[in-house]
Amino acid sequence: MLVQIVSIQVVPGHREAFVEAFRINWEGTRNEPGNLRFDLLVDPEDENSFTVYEVFTGPDALKLHGQTEHYRRCIELITPITTGQRSKRYFQPVLIEDTAPAGRP
Repeated sequence: MLVQIVSIQVVPGHREAFVEAFRINWEGTRNEPGNLRFDLLVDPEDENSFTVYEVFTGPDALKLHGQTEHYRRCIELITPITTGQRSKRYFQPVLIEDTAPAGRP
C-alpha cells in the first residue's frame, strides 16, 4: 500500500473552478482498480489551500493513475489556476483504517 499526499495552492478567485475541474480526477480515480481512497481536503483557514489524500495498492497503481485520461485532463484544467508546484509526499501506512474497495459509490 502507498499513500500520497499532494498540496495544491489555488489562485484566489478560482476556488470553484478548481473544485469542478478536480472533480474529473476524483470521479475517475475512485473507479481505478488500484485506488483505495482519494479525498480532496481544504484548509479551514485558507480556502485556496487544498490537500489530496490518496491511497493506492502500490507504486504500480500510482504510476498507472498518472497515465489516465481523467488525471491528464484535470492537470490541464487546474494548471492555469494554481500557483507554484504541487508538492507531493509519500508514506507507507502503519496504522490505517480499512479502505473501501474501488468502485464504491
